[in-house]
Amino acid sequence: MKEKQPAYEVSPVEQERQAFRRRQNLRSVLISIASTFLFAGAIIATLHFAPGWPRVQETYFSPRFFVESFPYVLEGLWLNVRVLGYSLVGTAVFGTLLAVVRISKSPVLFPLRVIAQAYTTIMRGIPMLVVLYIVGFGIPGLEIFAGRIPIEVLGTIAITMSYSAYIAEVLRAGFQDVSPQQRASARSLGLTSGQTVRLIIIPQALRKIAPALMNDFIAMQKDVGLISTLGAIDAVRAAQVRVALTFNFTPYIVASVLFILLSVPFIILNDWYTAKLRKREQSGGMV
Repeated sequence: MKEKQPAYEVSPVEQERQAFRRRQNLRSVLISIASTFLFAGAIIATLHFAPGWPRVQETYFSPRFFVESFPYVLEGLWLNVRVLGYSLVGTAVFGTLLAVVRISKSPVLFPLRVIAQAYTTIMRGIPMLVVLYIVGFGIPGLEIFAGRIPIEVLGTIAITMSYSAYIAEVLRAGFQDVSPQQRASARSLGLTSGQTVRLIIIPQALRKIAPALMNDFIAMQKDVGLISTLGAIDAVRAAQVRVALTFNFTPYIVASVLFILLSVPFIILNDWYTAKLRKREQSGGMV
C-alpha cells in the first residue's frame, strides 16, 4: 500500500507574496472604479451645463424617436447580417485560395501567382466604396444575366472581392511564419505538398493569425453598412428614411447601437483569445 503523500504547504514568504498581490489587485480595482466615476461625472457635467445640450439631446437622443425607429432599423439590420454571413464564407474561401497560390513554389502556378499578387495589390488600394460602385453598377451594366440582380448579391460580391485581398495577405504572412522545418519534416514523412499545407501549415498558422483575422472580420461587419449606397434598405438606409420622415437624427443612434451590439461579442472574443495567446507565449507553452 502506497504511503499518502504529505499535502503541499505554502511557505510563509509565499503567503506574504500572495497577500500582497491581493492587496495590490484590490487597490487597482478601487482606483479604476473611482477614476471611471470621476471621468463619467466630468462628461455628464460638461454636457449638462452646455447651452446647446437640450437641443442636441432632443435631436439625437430622443426616447420617443428611438422607440419608433427601432423596429425599422432592426429589420434593415437583418439584411446586413445576411450579407455579412455570405461575405464571410466567400472571403474565407477566396482569401485562402489566394494565399495558397502566393506561397506555392510550383513553376506551373507562376501565372496564377502573378495574378494573385496583382489582385491583392490592386484591391487593397481601392476604397471599399469605389468597389461597391464598380460592382453594383458595372455588373448589371454588362447585361450578362437576365433580369435584375439583387443588391444583396452585388454587395456580397463587392465585399468578398475587397476583403479577400486583406485576408489573403494575413494568411500568407501566417503561412510563411511557420518554421520551414515543419514543412521539411512533413515532406520527409511522405506527405504531398497539398497535404503538408492542409494538415501542417494551415492549422499552425491559423492559431497565430486568429486575432488579425478577427480584426478584419470586425472591420468587414462595419463596412457591410456601405451597401446602402447601392439602394439596399439595410440598417443605415432604414435610419436615413426615418430621419427624412421625422427630421430627427435619433435613428442614426439606433443604427449605431445595433452595430455595436453586433460587434461587441467578437471584440470580446478577440481580446480574450489574444490575451490567451500572449499568456501561453510568456509561459513558454505551445501556441
